[in-house]
Amino acid sequence: MDLVFRAAAIFCVLFLVTRLIGRRELSSLEPFDIILLVVIGDLVQQGVTQSDYSVTGAMTVIATFAALTVFVSWISFRYRRLRLALDGQPIVLVMDGKVLEGNLRRERMTVEELEMEARLQQAESLDDVKLAVLETGGNVSIIPKG
Repeated sequence: MDLVFRAAAIFCVLFLVTRLIGRRELSSLEPFDIILLVVIGDLVQQGVTQSDYSVTGAMTVIATFAALTVFVSWISFRYRRLRLALDGQPIVLVMDGKVLEGNLRRERMTVEELEMEARLQQAESLDDVKLAVLETGGNVSIIPKG
């Protein structure tokens, strides 16, 4: 039972950390970020399982993480007010060709990164963008003018 409590505590910490890091950072991982995630994974494993290297212990931790993931998803689906806290909400970055600087700053995103996203979605410049939205998954959706 100790494994379940430790796994639940680590799950909560990881959930909060991923929310604090920001969706943009998680959607565009650099090589160092990937290495850091692997190291974090190893540290989490050590913290959760301590000296328990049994298959039963590993399955218990995996089942606990899976159950908590499903539970958070169900809570988000069931309760709209909690959905905003758990999943976040889309953020408008460009409206009618005008960059919303405050929203960019809040998401720690540069105009250059936004311009790159626009080009990837076939918009020549931000002036050609009717609406650009940073979605909850970290992707930028571009709706062109016209």
